[in-house]
Amino acid sequence: MGKRVTQHDVARRAGVSRATVSYVINDYKRGRVAVAAETRQRVLAAIEELGYQPHAGARSLRSGLCGAIGLLIPDANNPHYWGIVRGVEALAREHARQLVLAISGLEPEREWQALQALAQQRIDGLILPLTYPQRLANELEALHQQGSAIVTFGGMIPGRDTIITPYELGCEQMMDYLLSLEHRRIAFIHGVAAPMLGSDRLAVYRGKLAATGVPVAEEWIIHCGSTFEDGLEAAGRLLDLRPRPTAILGVNDIMALGALRAAARQGLRVPHDLSVAGFDDIPMTTYVTPTLTTVRINGEEMGRRAAELLLHRLCEPECPPQQAYVLPCLVIRESTGPSPEA
Repeated sequence: MGKRVTQHDVARRAGVSRATVSYVINDYKRGRVAVAAETRQRVLAAIEELGYQPHAGARSLRSGLCGAIGLLIPDANNPHYWGIVRGVEALAREHARQLVLAISGLEPEREWQALQALAQQRIDGLILPLTYPQRLANELEALHQQGSAIVTFGGMIPGRDTIITPYELGCEQMMDYLLSLEHRRIAFIHGVAAPMLGSDRLAVYRGKLAATGVPVAEEWIIHCGSTFEDGLEAAGRLLDLRPRPTAILGVNDIMALGALRAAARQGLRVPHDLSVAGFDDIPMTTYVTPTLTTVRINGEEMGRRAAELLLHRLCEPECPPQQAYVLPCLVIRESTGPSPEA
C-alpha cells in the first residue's frame, strides 16, 4: 500500500499553505476565512490529481465535529417528507456529511423515542419537522443547553432556527381560485395526526367562506386520520351528503388522492361533477388521472434550506436565531373546473 496523501502534499502541489488546504476542505470554516476562487480551484485540482481523502477521525478531533447530521421525519408513507429527506441528504453530501435518519410514524411516544435515539448518536446537529413539539419541549431545551444545533419547522419552538412554510398563503390562493370557479359548497378533509396540524389551512378555509357570505356547514368538514384510506372514507361520507359538495379540498395531497378515488367509486366525473384539490404537490399528483390541482410546498427545498440553517449554526454558534421561508405556489391542473351549478 502506498504512502497516504496528506494535506501537506496537497499544499505543496497547489503552492499554498497547509492551512489554506484545510480551509478549502472544511466547508464549515467558510465565512470565517475567505479563500480566493482561483486559489480554491488550484487546491481542488491538486486534491483530484493526488487522490487525497480527508481522514475523518483526525478531522473530527480537530474540529469537535463528527461529520454527521440527524433528521427525524414524521411519516414514511407521505412522499412530502421524502422530499425533505432528499433535500437534506443532497446538501449533506455536498458538504461531505452523513445523514442519520429516524422516523416517528406520527406517534407521540415514538417521536420521543426517535429524538432520544438521535440525541445519543454521534452527530453534529438535528433537523426536526416535529408532530408533537410541545411534548418534547423539555428534551429540546436540554439539547439546546448542551450546545446541540437544532433546526425546527413551522416556528413552533421560539428561539430556534426554523423553516417557515406559510400554508395559509397557499390556502388563500386555493380558496380564491375555487370561489372564482363559482364553487360555494366546498368541503374540507382535515386528515392529520395531531389537531394543530393543518389548522392554518382550516382557519383560512373557514374565513374565506365566511367572507363570501357562505355559511360554513360543519358536515362539510371531516376530521380523520392521516392515511390514504382515511381520506378515501372521509370523501365517501362527504359525497353521500345531499346536496353534496361541488369541491373537496384536502389538507394535503394524500387526502385529495383519497377523494379522487372516492369520486371514481361513485361514478362521478372530475372535474365535471366534482373538483378536487390538495396541498404539497407530491410527485404522484402528476401521474394520476386527472392530474391534481394543488398548492406546491417544495419538500426538497425545505430540506435544503433546513440543512443550510444547520450548517450555518455549526459555523456561527452564537448568531441570532435564523428563519428561512419556503413559499407556496398554486398549481392548477385537471382536477378542478367550474362548479356544475355555475
